[in-house]
Amino acid sequence: MNGSWFAFVARAACVFALGFSLPPISHGQVVPPKFEVDPSWPKPLPDRWVTGIVGWVCVDAHDHIFILNRRNLTDNELDAGHQAPPVIEFDPEGNVVNAWGDPDVLPDLLHGCFIDHEGNFWVTGEYGNIVQKWTHDGGKLLLQIGTRGVFDSSDGTLKGKSLNSSHTLFFRSAGLVVDPQNGDIYVADGNGNHRVAVFDRDGKFLRQWELQHSKAETEPGGALHALHSIAMSKDGFVYVCDRQGDQAQVFDKMGNFQKSIPVPFEQRSQYPVGPGHTPGAWGTVDAIAFSPDAAQTFMYIADEDDEQIVILNRADGHILSSFGRAGHQVGEFVHAHSLAVDSKGNIYVGEVDWGERVQKFKIVDGQ
Repeated sequence: MNGSWFAFVARAACVFALGFSLPPISHGQVVPPKFEVDPSWPKPLPDRWVTGIVGWVCVDAHDHIFILNRRNLTDNELDAGHQAPPVIEFDPEGNVVNAWGDPDVLPDLLHGCFIDHEGNFWVTGEYGNIVQKWTHDGGKLLLQIGTRGVFDSSDGTLKGKSLNSSHTLFFRSAGLVVDPQNGDIYVADGNGNHRVAVFDRDGKFLRQWELQHSKAETEPGGALHALHSIAMSKDGFVYVCDRQGDQAQVFDKMGNFQKSIPVPFEQRSQYPVGPGHTPGAWGTVDAIAFSPDAAQTFMYIADEDDEQIVILNRADGHILSSFGRAGHQVGEFVHAHSLAVDSKGNIYVGEVDWGERVQKFKIVDGQ
């Protein structure tokens, strides 16, 4: 081996030991884009609003960004500020242009949102156990699937065993996507059940399927993985986040399995973990979004375990690069949980638990 090879290996070892990502690499002729954080986005919230956990982030056709605010504020935050509404809409510059939502009407523990091809706003939540369709401005509830507080479980509660069978109920539904071709609704049901449930545009049940399960999951004592979120590509494939399986599973619209796209846990830390923490427990595939070009060349994945955004070649699933690291500074992540991509290719990342924010990463090269 020549000296340049040894230099590369030494450099790579240093990079991973420090917890940073290697520079982008090409796979064939596919060179991934580069991103930089926009510290000016979003603008300061009005009326001393404070957000809690950002349950999800989604984008509409006009590049307006919506976040789901779980409103879990501390007493001091409530004393010093005001509780922000559950749904907040930002324009491309980061200004708040609308905010709405009655917590008693919206799903509990807001978890997934989507704006469909007609501009309607869809939302789901794990504990409210309902999927709702609203007008774009939140002024009118147009459709609800499911019954609040009633679960597809052995005893109808959160404590029961998942059934994966109801045509009208969910069990901790996590995310959804709407097919622009016919309005069918694909629900990742999800964090209690283990299925994709499909409904027509009027909420009538059509079909369902489960993830491909490993031998360890199906053996006695094993636990089936959660479906954390769901996305649909322009060419009509359904991408499901097998979070604890560290992979995306790809299906056609009828539920026929196509392939698995692994995103291995990197575990860069050289320090012992704290008590009760299992490395890799969060999973590496929390959310999926695609680049806005016609072929959707790049697939972006929110990797909560490694606290980064992973960039893949969508055609073959090869990992090309990543950005981000664990931390509380601008451009870093604490529980990177969701992401959305606007028409210009910019990425917006929502953080849960102690992150409690949304950040914008501007595309600076590659589109």
